[in-house]
Amino acid sequence: MKFLKPKFWDKNKISLFSILLMPISLLVDLTNFFKHFIVPKNISKIPVICVGNIYLGGTGKTPFAIELFSILKNLNKKSVFIRKKYSSFKDEVELLKLVGPVYENSSRINAINDAIKNGAEIAILDDGLQDFSINKNLSIVCFNEKQWIGNGLIIPAGPLRESLNSLQRADCVVINGKKNLTIENKILEKNKKVKIFYTKYKTLNIEEFENAKVIAFAGIGNPGNFFDLIKYNNIQILEKISFPDHYNYSNKELENLINKAREKNATLLTTEKDFLRIDEIYRKDIKFLKIKAEIENKNEFLNEIKKII
Repeated sequence: MKFLKPKFWDKNKISLFSILLMPISLLVDLTNFFKHFIVPKNISKIPVICVGNIYLGGTGKTPFAIELFSILKNLNKKSVFIRKKYSSFKDEVELLKLVGPVYENSSRINAINDAIKNGAEIAILDDGLQDFSINKNLSIVCFNEKQWIGNGLIIPAGPLRESLNSLQRADCVVINGKKNLTIENKILEKNKKVKIFYTKYKTLNIEEFENAKVIAFAGIGNPGNFFDLIKYNNIQILEKISFPDHYNYSNKELENLINKAREKNATLLTTEKDFLRIDEIYRKDIKFLKIKAEIENKNEFLNEIKKII
């Protein structure tokens, strides 16, 4: 979904815009409710781990799926990424392909079956929590501690694909950010058995930007989180520029950004996802911040993984 997230989505108070959009949100909620019961489930021959979210974008889902792949690889398990095929959103696919095999299909179960034919032992669904046609052996729901659930309403009145009641289907919740007991309590109100884990981002190439001044731009779910990560790593930001999620940059826009950086004698810095969407002829003038999701209570998470493999 390529758009700049409305500011009223993340406000604590319910705005007039949200009230006007609530009838549509109610319809979305009812549709999800009935799909859960009427869509027939397919059971895979291999374990399926779903890494999904209910907050629309910017929850750290893909970095966590990549870390999960690494964990399974260390356990000598041949895992693959499963994606529903879309004409857009190729940035996430390209990022996953740098790590391991990716199988795409308009039907996720067909993608899983193709992977099985090629010897896959575990399927990682990067997204797919709302795909009720597949039985999941482990469902992981990702949140960002800063945005949490925004105004708590379902799209388009708010940023949620589903209500918090959907956590009743979750086995694990992963929160990217600081420990937050208020959030934990709200999660446990919906599902007392769910396991809660925390992640933080480790920057892998931060030494490239020591003493640098940067112009930062991003077209991701929550660009502010990217800008905060830069500041957290003591990199001086001269300017912050936000674009819609999964944005396809035009040549003119890239040229303007490059010229702006040259005029200010600054480094032009973006996310790895954004970098992969940029035409190769412009990449030599743009840097990206490479990150890795680190699980803080990793041994406990490993125990949950071992239960299904």
